[in-house]
Amino acid sequence: MERSPSRPARSFDTAITRQSEPTNHPDWKDAMTHRLLDIDGAAEYLNVSPRFIRRITAQRRITYLKIGKFVRFDPVDLDDWIQQQRVDARPPA
Repeated sequence: MERSPSRPARSFDTAITRQSEPTNHPDWKDAMTHRLLDIDGAAEYLNVSPRFIRRITAQRRITYLKIGKFVRFDPVDLDDWIQQQRVDARPPA
């Protein structure tokens, strides 16, 4: 099967790039403003040890993503988790 000379062959990268171009979804720009964090990045973000992050992940006390064998954290989810940990002060008696 020969290609016509007027139409060059597309590379695999070009085909993937065109399929994965951003859509007009309203959250697309928000999704691109932050990156997913690994365990060390999440620990640094929360100012805790990586061991603490591994422990609360194993206990499923924090939201995380599994991408293949990799565990990743969305900074928005980490912010939500921080808000859930807030303990309000008691009013004076």
